[in-house]
Amino acid sequence: MTETPGRAPLPRSFFDRPVLEVAPDLLGRTLVRNTAEGRMELRLTEVEAYAGAIDPGSHAFRGRTARNAVMFGPPGHAYVYFTYGMWHCLNLVCGPEGEASGVLLRAGEILTGAEQARPRRRSARADKELAKGPARLATALDVTLSLNGTDTCAGEDAPLSLLTGTPPPPDLVANGPRTGVGGDGAPHPWRYWITDDPTVSPYRPHTPRKRPLDSGKRLV
Repeated sequence: MTETPGRAPLPRSFFDRPVLEVAPDLLGRTLVRNTAEGRMELRLTEVEAYAGAIDPGSHAFRGRTARNAVMFGPPGHAYVYFTYGMWHCLNLVCGPEGEASGVLLRAGEILTGAEQARPRRRSARADKELAKGPARLATALDVTLSLNGTDTCAGEDAPLSLLTGTPPPPDLVANGPRTGVGGDGAPHPWRYWITDDPTVSPYRPHTPRKRPLDSGKRLV
């Protein structure tokens, strides 16, 4: 049986690579979300890489905890966390098992199922804003902690999966500092996006807060 171009599932071997290879290679891929209301598909346009034990910006920098345990498991699984007491964020575990690296899905274009996303994202002024930012992406796709640990390589009938999609030409892939990351992790240019895509979120540098932050609050 011949696969339709762009519709082949991404195998586990795609994720079983260094995080700085996987992250830019996720751009243009299709994220599939199956809900009780129906199927949704999103073209990824912006991501950020987090490199575990060598990355102060990573949830796994200080080692394994109950919260980040999924990051240490097999590649290709979803790591979902809850932040600021109100938002979820969706990440994909990659690299060799045990190394705890991952990619935060920051933004995308909803190709199928926008009618499901609109009631969840009533503040969006246009469909291009439905998944423009990591919390907005998770909200639009109804991603909650119940999906933490989901195997995205289990097939298209799984709650989450990824298809090959259409990666952009290399000259349209841009990179720069990660949004909101401070300290020793700030200089890493590990945010990747498709140049001039209207769904990409605006860059915001880290702003120190007056109250102490939960050390597990930062992205992946």
